[in-house]
This record gives sequence, C-alpha cells and structure tokens, in this order.
Amino acid sequence: MARMNSASRHTVAMGAILMLLGVLLGAFGAHALKTRLSSEMLAVYQTGVQYHLLHALGLMLIGVLRHLQTGAMLLKASAWLMGFGVVLFSGSLYALAITNITMLGALTPVGGLFFIAAWVLAVWEMIRKN
Repeated sequence: MARMNSASRHTVAMGAILMLLGVLLGAFGAHALKTRLSSEMLAVYQTGVQYHLLHALGLMLIGVLRHLQTGAMLLKASAWLMGFGVVLFSGSLYALAITNITMLGALTPVGGLFFIAAWVLAVWEMIRKN
C-alpha cells in the first residue's frame, strides 16, 4: 500500500486521538463517576461515550477512505463534521451528566445532525465515485 498522504494521516490520527479520549472518558465514568452520578445521568454519560467511540472509529475509516479516494472533498467535509459531532454530541452529554445543567442538552441534537451529515457525505462520495 502506498504511503498515506498527510490529510489522510491527520484524519486517522485525529480519530485515534478521539479513541484514546473516549477510552479514558469511559474509564473515568465507569470508575470515578459511578458512585457520584444518578443512574439516569450515568446512562447519559455512557451514551456520550458510546457515540464518541463509534464516531472516532468512523473518523479513522474516513481517513482510510480519503487515502483510497484521493481528491474526495466530500470525505474531507465528512471528517470535519464527524469530529465536531463528537465534540458537540458527546461533549454536551458529558457536561450535562456531570453538571446537571439541562440547557447543555440543547447542543446534543446539533452534534447528532453533524453525525448524520457526515455519514450522508461519506455515502454520497462513495456512490458518486462508482
């Protein structure tokens, strides 16, 4: 396999960094927050971790696809949307669970829309290339 270009490498690296953070935050929730949060807020936190990890893997996949589909601008946009989706969706759930400030939940659907848009762009890019 040819050496990855820098854009693809950076996308995969960002996904790997998000994976690392997701594992750390998951462990933090399972150990440090388990006794401090209500079961409802712990479930909110765990949902944030679940989507965080899944979309970090998705970001790594987008990086590999960017390597295989050079010049795929929709994949570049998909990567950005997926990364910001993790920050908004999971980040808002983490903050909501820890602070119980319900207004933070207003950011969660925006992050979810970013996830949806990221996947739509990835699908669109793959369909139009065939």
